[in-house]
Amino acid sequence: MELTTLFYWIDHLGVAVFAISGTLLAFRKNMDGFGVIVLATVTAIGGGTTRDLILDMPVFWVYDPNYLYTVALAALTTILWLRYKAYIHQKTLLLADAVGIGFFTVMGALKALEAGFSPLICIIMGTMTACFGGMLRDVLARDIPMVLKGELYATACLIGGTVFVFIAPYSQLLAILVGGITTVLLRLGALRWQWSLIVFHEHHDGHR
Repeated sequence: MELTTLFYWIDHLGVAVFAISGTLLAFRKNMDGFGVIVLATVTAIGGGTTRDLILDMPVFWVYDPNYLYTVALAALTTILWLRYKAYIHQKTLLLADAVGIGFFTVMGALKALEAGFSPLICIIMGTMTACFGGMLRDVLARDIPMVLKGELYATACLIGGTVFVFIAPYSQLLAILVGGITTVLLRLGALRWQWSLIVFHEHHDGHR
């Protein structure tokens, strides 16, 4: 299998994982069928769409509707699975989200790299691809976006993207594997041990 074909299917896998993440959140929020479709779709393609618009590139799913079929298949499969399992633990949603940002960080950075952009832009685009869809999902579901919560989220993507751009000149496949795994492990570690970048400490007003 050629690397281009492999990367294409990895990209589809990332779309599927994020579509599952959006469907799981729609299930937790007791949304109807339309709500499921909206949440699955914006989660799966929102970040990549924003990336392509900023980079002034053709929006990927407009020119390749197979991505929409992937979203629909992932959402439908998740719905069928949930019909036989009436409860989904929050940890499952967080795990699916962590795997999704791992895929999307490296694939977003790869697309920017192949378009000739600088390593810094590649890291930013990878982070945006990974975070923006989930942010739209959480806003529509009236949750605080995960990217704004205490544990490392965007920072994990930035670090994973940095690992990717350092390794990519030597092996793109290795860069995808190491960068993606780095992102996932950092996110899972942050959830497990509450890693965060503390900027402001709790303020106590002595005059109250």
